[in-house]
Amino acid sequence: MKRKPTNWKLPPEIEARLGEGTYGRQRAIFESGHLLLILHAPPAAGTIERETVLFLRKPEGGLLCNGFEGGEHKLRKLVADYRSQWEECDKEYDVADSAEDLFRLLEKVAPLNRSSTNLANALQAARDFVKQDRFLIGMRDEGYEVSRAFDLLLADAKLKLDYRMAKNAEAQAVRTQEMARAQHKLNIMAAITFPLMALATLLGMNITHGLESRTPLLFAAVLGVGFAVGFLVKRWVTR
Repeated sequence: MKRKPTNWKLPPEIEARLGEGTYGRQRAIFESGHLLLILHAPPAAGTIERETVLFLRKPEGGLLCNGFEGGEHKLRKLVADYRSQWEECDKEYDVADSAEDLFRLLEKVAPLNRSSTNLANALQAARDFVKQDRFLIGMRDEGYEVSRAFDLLLADAKLKLDYRMAKNAEAQAVRTQEMARAQHKLNIMAAITFPLMALATLLGMNITHGLESRTPLLFAAVLGVGFAVGFLVKRWVTR
């Protein structure tokens, strides 16, 4: 992202540490009593672009944001925006039941987790440069809490997804085992009946049984017995 124009003048020592095209990663730069905080707004889902938010603390104190007064308010709002994003993701985690929901949540949480961690590290570095600034100490602590919240949420989402994948894999293994057992029973039946069927077909064995002149109800009875035997065999195979 290209550098934003600001109405402040940075010391040459800080300018020498900045690139001409972009401000780069989130970090704190301290030179000649000036503290420059380069932070990023919460990243939007599905984009690699990052909105840079600049804070400058002059030696006499006070904080500017992007060249204007009210830097303290802007920094509080920036950290609050990260917290709001976490609260929204946490609600999505509570209602995520499918693997697709969890994948979608992970795609959203992962960049927020990285960005919030870098934010916390930059605020920690700023606090180390200006140890007596109570405001920066408070912002450092809040940034750490938000970063840890995203760490825990990301870990919980991964664990929940792993559990669902393991549960599905276990259920699939049970179904595969049941199918293999049923196939084994069918193979046993085929081994018993196949030679008889082959011989009967080969020799054309039509034995006179004397039932040709009987009532058709006898055929229906034999058909019913056949269905009953078929259901018993099915129950044995699928048991």
